[in-house]
Amino acid sequence: MTTQGRYSGLGGKEFILGFQHLFAMFGATVLVPYLTGLNPLVALFAAGIGTIIFHIVTKGKVPVFLGSSFAFIGGVAATTGIGTEVGVTVEGIAKAGGGILSAGILYLILSLIAYFVGADKVKKLFPPIVTGSIIIVIGTSLAPIAIGQASSNWWIAALVVVSVIGVMLFTKGFFKLVPILIGIAIGYIASMIFGLVDYTAITSADWFSFNEIFAGNFFILPKFDWAAITLIAPVAIVTFVEHMGDITTNGTVVGKNFFEDPGLHRTLLGDGLATMFAGLIGAPANTTYSENTGVLAVTKNYNPVTLEIAALFAIVLSLIGKFGGILQTIPQAVMGGVSIILFGIIASVGLRTISEAKLDFAHSRNLIIVALILGLGIGISVFGGITVGGVTLSGLFVAAVVGIICNLVLPQEI
Repeated sequence: MTTQGRYSGLGGKEFILGFQHLFAMFGATVLVPYLTGLNPLVALFAAGIGTIIFHIVTKGKVPVFLGSSFAFIGGVAATTGIGTEVGVTVEGIAKAGGGILSAGILYLILSLIAYFVGADKVKKLFPPIVTGSIIIVIGTSLAPIAIGQASSNWWIAALVVVSVIGVMLFTKGFFKLVPILIGIAIGYIASMIFGLVDYTAITSADWFSFNEIFAGNFFILPKFDWAAITLIAPVAIVTFVEHMGDITTNGTVVGKNFFEDPGLHRTLLGDGLATMFAGLIGAPANTTYSENTGVLAVTKNYNPVTLEIAALFAIVLSLIGKFGGILQTIPQAVMGGVSIILFGIIASVGLRTISEAKLDFAHSRNLIIVALILGLGIGISVFGGITVGGVTLSGLFVAAVVGIICNLVLPQEI
């Protein structure tokens, strides 16, 4: 279909569907920057531009939306300084940008490998025993950040935790889809009642962000720091596996094999370029969103143009300064309460990945691989990294490398 054909006949229906897709991705996309100390408006801008980049690279054939990736929260938060006594710094955000940019480059390398050797062979490098264990490391390594945020007011954090649990267990329909947003809303209202909200960010913000953009205060250029790179870039291994699953699910819903057309190498390239763009401007890494695939399944409308419309909505929303001011007033304790559940869920997803693979831990091989990944990943993370030849390596980086190598070289039957 030609470009003119794709956009001909657009009407109110497509714009309404696009607006719905915006709501599907919104909560998670703005939550990630708040957990990591990045600017949520910049995150929205990067998500919109990243989605458009992805659609260009994949020839407008894959109906996905790219938003902020949860997998990178730990590394980015540790780099920006959120939850510490010093707090978030411009230097920290710049270093995080360098790590995210490096993760995008790793995506490009994976794209080249997929192009030359094929998707099936690439997938074999990252079996569930490796990826599941790495996901557990990510979730457990995040826990101190959540506690650091929650410690600013334990009562508010506890209220948020109880609220999220209550919504997840005892509600139905629409409310069950947005427990995190409801938990944040309840925590925010309680904080307002007890005078814990500082409204300065709202009153001082311009209605539109153009002044900040042109003054150079909106986007933060990346700075390459090896410690940040080793902490953040290896997460691309995990998001690569997530990418495979998301594209498979999306293709199943739509009824097409996107690994064949436009090809895994193109979808990886789209993700990589979108993540590189995010790193260039100080935004969280981008990834394909299963939330929007769920909207496709419900509406039965698979037109990729509706996702591009959602991307344009995200870009416009990112330019409203007052909106960003409101987001900045959310107390740390509220985000800490949310984080306690979210980070625990991330670790649980790793356990589920291993469980669903039905691995036999009577085999010493499986025990060794999981033991090394967990032991090195969690241990080195708590220790603050290890220095080899003047270079600081993160626990996640060491765990990922050791896990992949062990999976390749250890005999299958031991």
